[in-house]
Amino acid sequence: MKALIPVLIGLFAVTAQAATPNEILAGYRAEAAKLNPRYQPSAELGAHLFARGFGVSARMPACTSCHTEDPTRGGSHVVTGKAIQPLAPRANPERFSDPAKVEKWFRRNCGEVLGRPCSAAEKADFITFLMRER
Repeated sequence: MKALIPVLIGLFAVTAQAATPNEILAGYRAEAAKLNPRYQPSAELGAHLFARGFGVSARMPACTSCHTEDPTRGGSHVVTGKAIQPLAPRANPERFSDPAKVEKWFRRNCGEVLGRPCSAAEKADFITFLMRER
């Protein structure tokens, strides 16, 4: 029985990290609401963020540089050529299911495309937009 306890703890730790896009969205929404109590996520602002060219990088001026203009389809990294799965959760159920991965990719991609960290409101808007894409 003692040998089984570490296995069960390990399984619980893996399960504890699993989330849904709605749960991740709720976390960013709550964080954004701390700065603006009337904040509501906007799919329109998320779509604008997704398509807008920021000009920070000539190779990656916008999210669409790698992810294409259709977030329900896969893309490829403009520098490495590595395939990228669709961003929209309906097209890729694994998207927005691991909070650590979500934060890792926001940190990396916001830095490369926007030249700065994304705000909690931008993240919530972005996820709201992607959740509406079919």
